[in-house]
Amino acid sequence: MSMPTSSTDSTPDRPAPPRWSKRSPYQARVLVNRRLSLAGSSKEIHHFELDLGDSGIEYQPGDALAVLPVNPPALVQALLDALELDPDTDVDGVPLRERLLRDWEIATPHRSLMKALAERDPDSELAHVTDRGDKDALHHFLWGRDVLDLLHASPTVRFTPVELAKVFRPLQPRAYSISSSPLRHPGRAHLTVAAVRYTGHGGNRVHGGVCSTFLADRAGVAPARYGEAAGVTETIGVFPQPNKSFRLPGDDAAAIMIGPGTGLAPFRGFLHERAERGARGGNWLFFGDQHRAFDYLYADEIAQFEADGVLTELDLAFSRDQTEKIYVQDRMFARAAELWAWLQDGAHVYVCGDGQRMARDVDAALHHIVAKQGGLDADAAATYIKDLKKAKRYVRDVW
Repeated sequence: MSMPTSSTDSTPDRPAPPRWSKRSPYQARVLVNRRLSLAGSSKEIHHFELDLGDSGIEYQPGDALAVLPVNPPALVQALLDALELDPDTDVDGVPLRERLLRDWEIATPHRSLMKALAERDPDSELAHVTDRGDKDALHHFLWGRDVLDLLHASPTVRFTPVELAKVFRPLQPRAYSISSSPLRHPGRAHLTVAAVRYTGHGGNRVHGGVCSTFLADRAGVAPARYGEAAGVTETIGVFPQPNKSFRLPGDDAAAIMIGPGTGLAPFRGFLHERAERGARGGNWLFFGDQHRAFDYLYADEIAQFEADGVLTELDLAFSRDQTEKIYVQDRMFARAAELWAWLQDGAHVYVCGDGQRMARDVDAALHHIVAKQGGLDADAAATYIKDLKKAKRYVRDVW
């Protein structure tokens, strides 16, 4: 006869997944680091695949993944040289070099650093600009300059390691839209990232986005390519950032996705998810960039989505492939009647990408299309758009 099972013998509840965060990130292994944009492109776009392993991290299409960057070792060494500091100096139990690599924002000047520099070098150009209190003039002065540029402009100024801890702000994680579906790629998260590089003030040094170049140059790449001293890493610290306001509609609803450039990222995840779910609602993608030959991200996948019937409509806008520049909003105008019909049938509209220009122009185009196709005046069209937003049928993920 079997003995009764006591409460202590029962199967314990499954433990909750760890709460990964900035202070406690999960070290995800970088499985793939592949450049998407081809030779000839003015952009450098990379595709990353991260192994989530036993992290318990779960996500939905539309969510983001935060990455903890590591500063460029070359920039760290240049700062140490400029300030004539010993990299092994102890700063609250951590060597100064490690603080500069992992703890402090050492590229973009913080106002506390600029204030200290202006006070210690009152004859500098920075001091004259800050004394005027003109924010536009300061913005113009800082354009193309980073911390090292400011230190070189005041070569006699020095800071102790303790003072650096006060003038540098903490290094912040960067969030990137996840470009995969957990149904298609279980246990993995994909990212689509543009590596930011530009020539700094004076044209004698290339500056780079802190996290984007960390990923492109040093995450999961072969050490032989960049050299052992370049800080190559097989894992990166990450934690999830849910975006509950940027979710797919029900399987029967249609989705209009507008995402030029890396704005395509979440929509790749959307389309994989819809394909795996067998969603019946239509999918319409507006994608654009500069040149089709160099900048058509995930072109083979998009072609397969079309062939499989997952992608109902596709409109492409490659701005530099003809004399007159064409953007996604121009493609929207060309399909105004069909867009209006989709909206009237309950379609959801998603916009992802540049919030300064693209998203603003797309919003203006949408207002114009609704007004013209719906026979509405400007106020009525604005109300229609506002109602779409209230119903969460018009959502944006912009930067």
